[in-house]
Amino acid sequence: MFGSLFKHSLRRPLRQVEFSCASLGVSAIALPAPGGCTVPPRCAAVLVDRGGRTRRLGEGARLALIEGESAWAVHPGPYTCELTPFAASPEIGLRMSFAIDASDPRATQQRFDLFLASEAHGPVGLEAFALMLEHALQHELAQGNLELPPCTTLEEWNAFRSGFNQLVYTRFGVTVDDCVPVDLGASHGDTHGYPQLLEARLAGSVAAQAAMPGPAATPPAIHEEAFDPACEDARALRRLFLELPCLMCSLRMAVLPADQSQFRQHQELLRRLDLVSLAVGTMPALELAAPHQALEGCEQLRRARHSRRAAIALDEAWALLARLKQAGDVTPAPLFDEADRIVSNLETDTAARRAVRLDEIGEIDEVAP
Repeated sequence: MFGSLFKHSLRRPLRQVEFSCASLGVSAIALPAPGGCTVPPRCAAVLVDRGGRTRRLGEGARLALIEGESAWAVHPGPYTCELTPFAASPEIGLRMSFAIDASDPRATQQRFDLFLASEAHGPVGLEAFALMLEHALQHELAQGNLELPPCTTLEEWNAFRSGFNQLVYTRFGVTVDDCVPVDLGASHGDTHGYPQLLEARLAGSVAAQAAMPGPAATPPAIHEEAFDPACEDARALRRLFLELPCLMCSLRMAVLPADQSQFRQHQELLRRLDLVSLAVGTMPALELAAPHQALEGCEQLRRARHSRRAAIALDEAWALLARLKQAGDVTPAPLFDEADRIVSNLETDTAARRAVRLDEIGEIDEVAP
């Protein structure tokens, strides 16, 4: 009798949990989903465990979360947004249509799933995601890694599109469906005109001067920027911990050394990245100088800044990986030099994050990025 009751309890369906997802596919790309709900139509679910490992479920599936798992409901799109490639020219824009990339059976972890596991801390809105795309584009253009000259020829445009497509696919796991130039000054003149940009800069400068502390206040190194060190540090270290192994795996497959010298350089870069990943995995707590010994607030702030700088170097590494994939059969030597610079920055900032005091790393001046 007890056996039949137990079997009956196992067959009893899970209680349906309500999930408000009307904004999915419109203003939101991904929303945190509760356990027990059903994956909405035309959507997928990405489940992330405590270690950052991910798995996907299709539409109509019931979310049965195990202990420590979190889930997002993801609508693949397509989505449309407008980007400003040059911060100094807000009237020049790109209208971009993109979609979340479908599951690749050859990959152990999808790139967009890794983005959710390492960078999403709640809903992923279309507007906020577009800002991340815009920042990645502006950085690559400013560094000269992408080129979008005035009066662009068809050949130059195709080269830009190819590089931009690879950048957003490698960095975020999205596929560009369409990308065309638009005049944002004509369509959004009230917010994207050059006079409005100058006015906003002036207002920001006045506000910054009004908030500047007096001569007798705490040293400006503490007040030069406002952010939560604990939150910033935790987010940056989580990204490094989860993304560095995936980056190294992709780097092994993407790089094709031209000769024995490049092969040794490639292997050395991978060895150094492996040591950086090990350092991140054994990073000391932000607030401790030693066991049961608290660290001063100024040193915690310094540590958090180095964590953030390491995360910026990680973004540059993903962008470099996109260029490596574009390189073709032989990797150019300048890309190896760029990889060496990025890995050096990762080594420097992770070592500084471990240091208890500024004098331990031999720095003379601390300048926030």
